[in-house]
Amino acid sequence: MVHNIKAKVQETNQLLRKQSLHTILEQLDGYVMQLSKTNRRKKYTKMKQDPYSFYRGAAYLFYYDVTKIPFSFHTDEDKLTWIMGDMHFDNFSSFQDEEGNLVFDVDDFDEGYIGSYLYDLLRMVVSIRLLAEQQGITDEEERDELVVTFLKAYRKKIKKFAKREEDPKDLYFTTDHTKGPIKKVLKKLEERQDTHELHKQTTLNDEGKRVFDREKEKLQEVSQREYNDIVENWSQYMESIDSELFKGKAHYQIKDIVKKTGAGVASTGLKRYFILIEGTTDDGNEDDIILEMKEARPPVPSYFVPYHETFWEQHSHQGKRVVATQKAMHHKADAYLGYLTVRNYEFYVRERCAYDKDISPKHLDSFKPIKQSVKTMGQIAAKIHSRADQDIHEELLDYHSEDEIYQTIEQDKDAFIHELVLWSRFYKRQVEQDYQLFLEWLKNDFNQRSKGNENVRSTQKRSS
Repeated sequence: MVHNIKAKVQETNQLLRKQSLHTILEQLDGYVMQLSKTNRRKKYTKMKQDPYSFYRGAAYLFYYDVTKIPFSFHTDEDKLTWIMGDMHFDNFSSFQDEEGNLVFDVDDFDEGYIGSYLYDLLRMVVSIRLLAEQQGITDEEERDELVVTFLKAYRKKIKKFAKREEDPKDLYFTTDHTKGPIKKVLKKLEERQDTHELHKQTTLNDEGKRVFDREKEKLQEVSQREYNDIVENWSQYMESIDSELFKGKAHYQIKDIVKKTGAGVASTGLKRYFILIEGTTDDGNEDDIILEMKEARPPVPSYFVPYHETFWEQHSHQGKRVVATQKAMHHKADAYLGYLTVRNYEFYVRERCAYDKDISPKHLDSFKPIKQSVKTMGQIAAKIHSRADQDIHEELLDYHSEDEIYQTIEQDKDAFIHELVLWSRFYKRQVEQDYQLFLEWLKNDFNQRSKGNENVRSTQKRSS
């Protein structure tokens, strides 16, 4: 009898959770994002690699869960922060800012929104645990220490900003301000040329003109209609560039366009293009530049956190929202940031940076280098939350975010860390359980239903 009760309890628990997972993926990936079955299959193939990959692609599930929990350290509902929206270990990387400095910072702004700072931290600390285990850190106490290191670095930097001992606008991370794997990434990039990405992605054709190399696996030809649509709407992009950074129309003249495939887990199915522009300078020299034009959709958090009227009034265009997020969080942003609309699809544009590079997994082969990395990431997280306040958008946030966050954490700073450590332990286990349910759902529900639909279409085609 006891055995039967246990079996029913476990079966019911798993069934209800799998139904939730099914509903969320069908609603968000299917109905809202309108991903085709092919693109959903591509996304889920990436997600099934391991629990961390699943976590990266399942931000919907994360926000569905986390927005229902009354955490102790949220700021007041009217004192929100501009958040990254999808903060995890792999959304930090190197790049070159508009003044040519090699820096390490956050690098993905697609999910930028207004909400509690805590959502970024909660998502990040779980990713630290998943990444650490994937890299062979099996001791629970060591994973605890990594989470604590990130949170303490965040808290201490927020305190310095709130007390005006440091200014977030002046904080950046170069080889002089980093250690371990991050320093290695930046040092390696010092040897790289500005033309690295250009030579990697392009070639000279028979006429001696530079074009994209279609032999590259992840570069595909665009249709004539796509090409014409982008060219016809390109003036929108040029008008969106900050006037002090605009280099003249000739500089942005389009030379070639290709589709870019092989996007990250969460970006699967979004339209994405590489655009080669002339890059002509004032003195008549030529320096071709690659721009990335990526489709933008409403951010994941917006479906789960309270609706923010003022934010949407200012950022109804999703490309503009992504651009504004990056400008708010980077003190020296990409000089090519802009946005446009093509056939009702909204896009943002940025330079395809020659210095965009993630931390290599081989440099995260033990506890110490991971700890060095998450300490810096904690400081960066504090910087981006403190940057995006009244100094940038007075109408949106008429207060300093760092002040509100500091006052909330300092109510009981030890309890703050304790709560997030315990929660990250719990939710890591939840992710691992969800991952197994996802694999079952993928095999027995999604894939079987997809095959059934394909068989029906095949039968109909033969009949016709």
